[in-house]
Amino acid sequence: MNILITGANRGIGLEMVKYAMAQGWRVFACCRNPHNADSLFNVAKLSNGRISVHIADMMELATLQALSYELRNDPIDILMNNAGIYGSDKNTFGAVDVDSWLQTFQVNSIAPLKMVEAFSEQLLMGERKLVACMSSKMGSMADNGYGNSYIYRSSKAALNAVVKSLSIDLKDKGIISVALHPGWVKTEMGGPNAEITTRECVEQTFNNLASLTIKDSGRFIDIDGSDIPW
Repeated sequence: MNILITGANRGIGLEMVKYAMAQGWRVFACCRNPHNADSLFNVAKLSNGRISVHIADMMELATLQALSYELRNDPIDILMNNAGIYGSDKNTFGAVDVDSWLQTFQVNSIAPLKMVEAFSEQLLMGERKLVACMSSKMGSMADNGYGNSYIYRSSKAALNAVVKSLSIDLKDKGIISVALHPGWVKTEMGGPNAEITTRECVEQTFNNLASLTIKDSGRFIDIDGSDIPW
C-alpha cells in the first residue's frame, strides 16, 4: 500500500511514518523543510528505500503541485492530511492575532483541499482511495463549551466543511473523505499532560481507517471510532 503523509517530520506525522514502515508500506513523507527533518531522515534510512522524503510546504501551494508532478506515476492509497498548526496564543476575544489567523487558515483549511486537488489522479490510481484529514474536536460546534481559541477552532471547523464537501464531490469517483480527531496526544501541541501517546494515537487511527468504505465518506471520527457531532 502507498501512503502520503504531510507534516511527517514530528509528532503524530512522524509516528505515522514509523507505523507505516512497520507495515511494509511505501511512504511518501512530506514536510515543509526536509533540511531540518533529522528524525524523519533517520527513520527513512532504516526503510530500505520504502520511505522517501519530499517538500510539501502548506504555505507555498506551488510546492504541492510540484510534488504531484514528481509523483505523477505513483498510485496513492491513503492521502493523510496531517500537517497543521495551532496559531498564535493571542487567541481570545478582543485580542485575536489576525495575521496568525490567516496563516492558520492557510495551513489547516486551504492546503488540505489543495492537496486533494493536486493528488486526485494518484488517488484514483490507488486501491483504497482514502483521504484522511487530521481535524480536532475543537472544530466541532456542538462540542464547544468553553469558547476562546478562535483561530484554531475556526480553522478546524473550516477543514470539516472541506471534508464534507469532498465527500459529496468525490463520491462518484469512489474516493472516501473523512475528518479525524486524534485524541489529546502527548505532542508539542498537546503537551506532556495529554491522555495518550503518539503511538497509541496512530495505532487507533489506522485501526479506525482500516474498515472504512464509501458509505463512511463525510464522517467526523473520534479516536475511539465513534462519530463527533458537527
